[in-house]
Amino acid sequence: MYHVKTILMAVKPLATSCAAGLKLAASRHSLRNAGNRCLPVQTRHYATSMTAEPFLNGSTSVYVEEMYEAWQKDPTSVHKSWDVFFRNTDQGLAPGQAYQAPPIFPSYQMTPVAYSQAPMPSPTAVAPLVAPQVGQQNVGSKTIDEHLAVQAIIRSYQIRGHNIAKLDPLGINSADLQDEKPKELQLHNYNLSESEMEQVFQLPSSCYIGGDQRALPLKDIISRLQSVYCEHIGLEFMFINNFEQCDWIRRRFETPGIMETSNDEKRVLMARLIRSTRFEEFLASTWVSEKRFGLEGCEVLIPAMKQVIDSSSERGVESFIMGMPHRGRLNVLANVCRKPLEHLFSQFEALTGRDEGSGDVKYHLGCSTVRRNHATNKNIHLAVVANPSHLEAVNPVVQGKTYAEQFYRGDRDGKKVMSMLLHGDAAFSGQGVVYETFHLSDLPSYSTMGTIHIVCNNQIGFTTDPRHSRSSPYCTDVARVVNAPIFHVNADDPEAVMYVCKVAAAWRNEFSKDVVIDLVSYRRHGHNEVDEPRFTQPLMYKRIGETKPLLEKYTNKLVSDGTVTEEEVQLEKTKYDGVLKKALAEVKSTVVYNAIWLDSPWTGFFAGKDPLKLPKTGVSETILMEIGKKCSTPPEDFVCHKALLRTLKDRAKMIENRIADWAIGEYFAFGSLLMEDVHVRLSGQDVERGTFSHRHHVLHDQDVDKKVYIPLKNLSQSQATYTACNSSLSEFGVLGFEVGYSLTNPNALVCWEAQFGDFSNTAQCIIDQFISSGQAKWARQSGIVLLLPHGYEGMGPEHSSARLERFLQMSNDDPDYYPPPGPHFASQQLNDCNWIVANCTTPANLFHILRRQILLPFRKPLILMTPKSLLRHPEARSSFDDFTESSLFHRMLLEDGPAASNPEAVEKLIFCSGKVYYDLAKTRRERGLDEKIAINRIEQITPFPFDRVESEATKYSNAKVVWCQEEHKNMGGWSYVEPCILTALKHTRKVSYAGRQTAPSTATGNKYQHITELQTLLNDAMNVEQTTMKVPV
Repeated sequence: MYHVKTILMAVKPLATSCAAGLKLAASRHSLRNAGNRCLPVQTRHYATSMTAEPFLNGSTSVYVEEMYEAWQKDPTSVHKSWDVFFRNTDQGLAPGQAYQAPPIFPSYQMTPVAYSQAPMPSPTAVAPLVAPQVGQQNVGSKTIDEHLAVQAIIRSYQIRGHNIAKLDPLGINSADLQDEKPKELQLHNYNLSESEMEQVFQLPSSCYIGGDQRALPLKDIISRLQSVYCEHIGLEFMFINNFEQCDWIRRRFETPGIMETSNDEKRVLMARLIRSTRFEEFLASTWVSEKRFGLEGCEVLIPAMKQVIDSSSERGVESFIMGMPHRGRLNVLANVCRKPLEHLFSQFEALTGRDEGSGDVKYHLGCSTVRRNHATNKNIHLAVVANPSHLEAVNPVVQGKTYAEQFYRGDRDGKKVMSMLLHGDAAFSGQGVVYETFHLSDLPSYSTMGTIHIVCNNQIGFTTDPRHSRSSPYCTDVARVVNAPIFHVNADDPEAVMYVCKVAAAWRNEFSKDVVIDLVSYRRHGHNEVDEPRFTQPLMYKRIGETKPLLEKYTNKLVSDGTVTEEEVQLEKTKYDGVLKKALAEVKSTVVYNAIWLDSPWTGFFAGKDPLKLPKTGVSETILMEIGKKCSTPPEDFVCHKALLRTLKDRAKMIENRIADWAIGEYFAFGSLLMEDVHVRLSGQDVERGTFSHRHHVLHDQDVDKKVYIPLKNLSQSQATYTACNSSLSEFGVLGFEVGYSLTNPNALVCWEAQFGDFSNTAQCIIDQFISSGQAKWARQSGIVLLLPHGYEGMGPEHSSARLERFLQMSNDDPDYYPPPGPHFASQQLNDCNWIVANCTTPANLFHILRRQILLPFRKPLILMTPKSLLRHPEARSSFDDFTESSLFHRMLLEDGPAASNPEAVEKLIFCSGKVYYDLAKTRRERGLDEKIAINRIEQITPFPFDRVESEATKYSNAKVVWCQEEHKNMGGWSYVEPCILTALKHTRKVSYAGRQTAPSTATGNKYQHITELQTLLNDAMNVEQTTMKVPV
């Protein structure tokens, strides 16, 4: 869903310097893909200026907004003074005259009396107020001052009550790091004395503490506000600039008795707490010295998650995608997902998996399960996404996986699939990816329609005090940027936690927006169970040692109030202890596979497929012509930009001549897959047009706003869905999102393009921890494609290199090992590698490698160095013959010029990759060296084409072997390629280097120096005066 956030041009600061004529405007737009509803802008105007009214100021703007909202619906719902004021304003009364002092309340309201001696008046019993005539001046300014003071007190509790809430179970910290009581919550600042405490005041329409009563004595107003806002729940929501949403929250917390818990709910809560607590105790006593990152101190997390799931399931949610850090993960897997306990315990016994992969530590593993929900008696799907130790890195991955599942289910409103993210307090405020992920929450092609965030707030980092780890009052303040309500709750009040979880689930269902639950708790042990926390937090851990565990406190409470008996408590404990012991006894007979921890199983995908069969990637020329016509022809009723019309005409000419440039080659790849019912998603910064204005997958009408035409969505009625979406200016968050998207369904081509390849290192965490190593750690395959513009063209150090060397370094392809030759050499290499790194130089090879991603019987990430200048290079084009059925992807493009006709006469054999080939070919041609120098392009760098390199070296047996690259010597492919070539040649010949010398920066920013460096490497590569050098046998 796309929200243009509610804009409240509420009453501007009402001082004499303000412009006359106040406007109050409120608008809310909801949009998620084309066809969804749009709500019109509502603007309201006052007929007169209020800038001269003496009782108004800037701080009352939102209050006036609420009064006016209520008055419009029902004039009797507001105090009579406001009724008169708004009617006078609408009638156009002159400035300063709209405000009329109200008539005085009856004497019984003004006289201090004991509350017990005076009956509570009903709303109709509160002084009948007679409206003064227009223009009439009345006395009673003290009454209106007192009335406004009470309104301000109510509002102050709603805004700032959380600052003095009793949130810390240890009673030593303020959750907001501020020990002073806000002045807004100090009664003496309102000029109200004790004599007014018994005075009855009418409640505003946006306050529900009175229930059916619309007026209360001041002392009851304050008492009830304190019980709602200043006890074990602290509410932050009044910053939300939407009256409906704020009012929704007020109703659910202010209404008397609304938070009561039934005895049945208390028993369920107790049972869940027993499971959460006894699980940790069992692990601690069975594996004393093992790290497990237990939940002690925040055991209520398990009942909290289960309550969110129950409440959401009751509202129709069928699938829950969860991401979390290591703390509490084992407990979540056991007691939320109901992962077989023997599988969990096997991780402590160091049993080795019998399938592929190196595995991961137990507290990083994920799972995917289906179980019956006790609240609805329906089956629900639960997935915990595997996560590295890089806290919060999994957040965008979860969101992408959730969005994908919603997409495939047709769940546009997010009513069937939802995400739940768990956080630590230090990481939530400290990690930038949290902010990046929040900013995806309302974007059209990224919104998951609301996420429930639960912060396990230990009030400490590893050893760092929160006063040293964040500048914000709360660790959750980042959520305010998207108007997500934040519910702080004392984790040692489990009933309060359960109620907050119910409201959070209802909020997401109602508004499709994020919400944060901050479980203010503590960590009974150190960062892990073998760490000593008293080194750095001695006083805190002294208090923790004196604090009874939550389970003990809560069961004592239930026993004392008669909800359960001591025997029932012991029976529940004994029952679960038996389950744990039984599972432990079965561990030795348990067969362990890494695949049992898959968070995204692809049921049936691998069945019946030959993993060593390379697919045919060519298509018929009829399909090419059909796609070519679509991508070069705008609709008749569409006004294109003149320059774009020229581009489309040039495309049409190339199609007519059976030639494709880079953009057309990509169109052919995407379009042909779409026509084969394969979903294609292209995401990243400016991808719709393309950074270099070459793609133009989304055409914009020049006369009609938001009118677009997407050729790849109009190929045929039976085609799959094509999504091209410009992303936020984020790499870490968006790439993580696309990785998550790619995990859900293997039958989709999911591509992320960097604006420049240089910027991909901002997402290095996702690349390192999820993409390159995901299959080895978590037995999880992904076919994600990274499109990284790369090439040295004088654009400076941040617009030249996608850091090819880093991707090659992370490849598991062994440069010193030449796999056995055979008919399945290439496919076996693909099967064994962790990812594919390529630097294609022709549109046809781009076409084939993209189609191969989907047609392979397995999935591997594909890292593509993509060109910039080659996008329009006249030689970087391919004939239709290179796309048709008999064509295929070439791991290496061989020399096909004069040198190939007389290989014995060739003096230098150059291997290269990427754009530098065209510089080499041009220079060779200009210098008349076509017969002396052979140039081969390695298109797929890893896994390395050992067989092709060997055959070419054998063919040009008299030639000196050279690797040429445009990158610096300590970058690019040299460090990886040199040992690979030597292995292919069995170390019988040397390999020389031609390229830029070593440097700390990827490229120069000086145009002249760039040209000089290029000329030097070309001269070096074209030098044939040196004799061929062979290694002595």
